[in-house]
Amino acid sequence: MKAKQFDALFDAGKDVTRYLDLAKARRGGQEIKRVNVDFPVWMLNSLDREAGRLGITRQAVIKVLVAEHFHAAMQKN
Repeated sequence: MKAKQFDALFDAGKDVTRYLDLAKARRGGQEIKRVNVDFPVWMLNSLDREAGRLGITRQAVIKVLVAEHFHAAMQKN
């Protein structure tokens, strides 16, 4: 199927999932890249307390805090 045909079906509200290989589908900008960050012990203790309070991992707390920061910064601009 040509892209124009696919776009026309999609724009018409038709179900186009049968034309997609969902096993290989990826959301752009969502790729994972591992980074290492050094934190002072007091900050790790605070992160661990917050993780325990929320019932999530330390890594999840860090992701949430960073995401909230960027979301707030984008709202200001």
